[in-house]
Amino acid sequence: MTLASDSYYMFLRWMKKLVRNPILLFFSLFQPIIFLVLFTQLFSSFGLLLGGINYTIFATAGIVLQNAFSSAFQSGTAVVDDIKSGFLTKMLATPASRASILLGRLLSDAFRVFAQSLIILVLAYGLGVFPVTGFIGYVLILFTVAFFGLAWSGISLALGLRTKSAETVFGIAGTLTFPLLFMSTALMDKRLMPEWMKNVSAYNPISFAVNAIRDLIINGYNWNSFLLSFGVISLIAILTMGATIYEFRKVVS
Repeated sequence: MTLASDSYYMFLRWMKKLVRNPILLFFSLFQPIIFLVLFTQLFSSFGLLLGGINYTIFATAGIVLQNAFSSAFQSGTAVVDDIKSGFLTKMLATPASRASILLGRLLSDAFRVFAQSLIILVLAYGLGVFPVTGFIGYVLILFTVAFFGLAWSGISLALGLRTKSAETVFGIAGTLTFPLLFMSTALMDKRLMPEWMKNVSAYNPISFAVNAIRDLIINGYNWNSFLLSFGVISLIAILTMGATIYEFRKVVS
């Protein structure tokens, strides 16, 4: 058995488990769809303050990333379930690569975020949102969102491995999700924010990713924004994956 094949089977295991829980799939998509359909209509008048830009087009980038942000935090609760059910102990008794247990989980997270984001973008297309960068723009958007979800899921995994408590993971996730989301450029232009919030959003990692995606939708290719976004996401990935690997080694030892 190799790391690649072991990771593939772990990936399949997580995907089968997800498909067998359609309620989780539905409600993980429910919130971003509500944001896309209702929230954008409620605040459609903000388009006048944004220079006449359709607010649905403006907010789609933030809604897509918000979905990735929220979905990534479900990883930790799944790991807690595996620890409490004894599945992780059984896997450690097999010849399977230890790294594949984490890698399979991370790949399934990235794929889930990719698929959910694709659904949201299709719905957004029905509302008149189409990237000026065309098909290539869609590919870059989905890749950016999946990479962001992969990097952010490391926080959830590290918390789950550390606390072994699904309630704690959900509590911390809720505490982090909405303040970071609303103190970013995800749903509001930086020019319309209070001064102190502008300063926070300037260093908020969500803002970097959202700005890159929004440029692909509205302005076209802005490689400086795109590369800066990937630099920030890569830094997050290094930090979160490092914490996850550290906590995982403590658990398996």
